[in-house]
Amino acid sequence: MSTAFQRVFQGQVEAVICDWAGTTYDFGSMAPIRAFQSLFESNGVPITTDEAREPMGTEKREHITQLLAMPRIKKAWLDKHDKEADEQVIDRLYHDFLPLQLDAIRECAQAIPGWLDTVSILKDRGIKIGANTGYNREMLETLSEIARGHGYAPESSVCASEVAKGRPFPHMSLKNALELGVSDVRSCIKVDDTIPGIEEGLAAGMWTVGVAVSGNETGYSMEDWQAIGPVEKQNLRTKAIQRFKANGTHIIIDSVADLALAVDQVNDWLTQGLSPDSDRLMGRVISAES
Repeated sequence: MSTAFQRVFQGQVEAVICDWAGTTYDFGSMAPIRAFQSLFESNGVPITTDEAREPMGTEKREHITQLLAMPRIKKAWLDKHDKEADEQVIDRLYHDFLPLQLDAIRECAQAIPGWLDTVSILKDRGIKIGANTGYNREMLETLSEIARGHGYAPESSVCASEVAKGRPFPHMSLKNALELGVSDVRSCIKVDDTIPGIEEGLAAGMWTVGVAVSGNETGYSMEDWQAIGPVEKQNLRTKAIQRFKANGTHIIIDSVADLALAVDQVNDWLTQGLSPDSDRLMGRVISAES
């Protein structure tokens, strides 16, 4: 590690780098789930919602590859097709997945409640906003076009298909940081609703904020979340928080509606001369209601 990165960083938060589905748009990260389930159903191998969510956060061809490697799905595929899925089959599935995903993105392209207000707050503070995703560029442009109509346009947007390695590797977040022109990765916060997204941020040397309620770890659409009772909500929220804590997340919030509070906390840590590699800073839960 260079001397420059060993010194204490004395700045404040310069940028937040946010995931898309389940973090800033698409409550519950439903679009990928619908597309993956439809894809496997059409191939005679239905998969459960939990199975579809397991590799969430990864690049979508890799997501298909990981699904096919799961023991139950692998056996079901073999039983149905008399042979295991090879690279040619994975290429074909990915090709078939694309239009399904685009349709699902259009259906689910609603901002997480509070996100557009948070964007205004961050911009007023001079904080840059970047974004990255497991989507490819065509998928991202479909979602970005809708988001621009809502007034949201991140200053840097990176797809997993545009870097050498997607999550949990740090390449996307580091590309965001370069494009945003930040002075130090320790001035960046990576915000994500998946564990691979948090691992990406940690590998990049950034602060991390996990989104417990609005995304993949809880996995409920807005309508389903609103329909369940307070006890079940708290149980699901607690389980998601525990998962983020176990994977080294610095701060856990319910949704990006509370992201400005997380920025305040990171700024306070930075003022104290603390950095993202301090283990004692992991697992802080922040909520506007607390």
